[in-house]
Amino acid sequence: MTIKTLTMGKANLEVFAATLMELADKDSNILAATSDSRGSGKLGPFGEKFPEQIVEVGIAEQNLVGVSAGLASAGKNVFAVSPACFLSARALEQVKNDVAYSNQPVTLVGISAGVSYGALGTTHHSTHDVAVFRAIHNIQVVVPADNYEAREAVIAASKSKVPIFLKFGKKPMPNLPRLENTFEIGKASTICEGGDVAFIACGETVALAYEAALLLEKEGIQAEVISMHTVSPLDSEKVVETAKKCRAIITVEEHSVNGGLGEACASILMQEKLYVPFKIVGIPDEDTVTGSQTEILNHYGISGDGLYRTAKGLL
Repeated sequence: MTIKTLTMGKANLEVFAATLMELADKDSNILAATSDSRGSGKLGPFGEKFPEQIVEVGIAEQNLVGVSAGLASAGKNVFAVSPACFLSARALEQVKNDVAYSNQPVTLVGISAGVSYGALGTTHHSTHDVAVFRAIHNIQVVVPADNYEAREAVIAASKSKVPIFLKFGKKPMPNLPRLENTFEIGKASTICEGGDVAFIACGETVALAYEAALLLEKEGIQAEVISMHTVSPLDSEKVVETAKKCRAIITVEEHSVNGGLGEACASILMQEKLYVPFKIVGIPDEDTVTGSQTEILNHYGISGDGLYRTAKGLL
């Protein structure tokens, strides 16, 4: 692997909003619906430019999903925007019945996901969303790593005929290198190759895994970094291929260790009888700690240095 200096991009959420404006400019059927999330969803400029293409339901997440499903049933291409913690809990019944069960192609956009809200605490943390939506039939779960994946995911969602959950954090993200500049829902993206240890990560943790790979390279340890941006449907072929290639696998997610990316990968490995050293790095099943997003992630070893040390221990 060749060390590359990363340039800093925008927050993926900002890229989402900008991309949605581009799409809406060409298609009046594209609507943004929010639950008092116009500001936090970066949709202020969208509302000013397309006042007829934005629906504000107020702080009523169940209504947001129900209204979005109704609009989708009438042929509208709806992006329902709300904090991920509320979209995946308060509105869960509506997501299950009105969207997934009824097969309405609504794009559910969970903003400020993971522990992005930091010191606001567990009421505003969304460390359960992937697990919840993975357990519901007929909804794809996509967690973009950087600006490129964020843009491509929004474009793909605009063309989708099935429900999708897009998960975005708040902080600016570095522009990651990748072996191929292609994006397809359900197909993982390889950031860099290596045969010693593999990091399979999603969302903002992919950049942290890449930081760990750079630290490991200084000691002659070659790490592979994979952006598993689609957690459902999971790219099981990539998981199997990685297990056959690398001496150890570490999954990384800004999510509970229960029910997320790590357990999805573990299930595949066990069913395929691929017994490689394996570690799930995420938010453990314990009382929530309070702090900034970075402080919380560092506390649980979800950092470049923390993942470097986890890899060294596993190898």
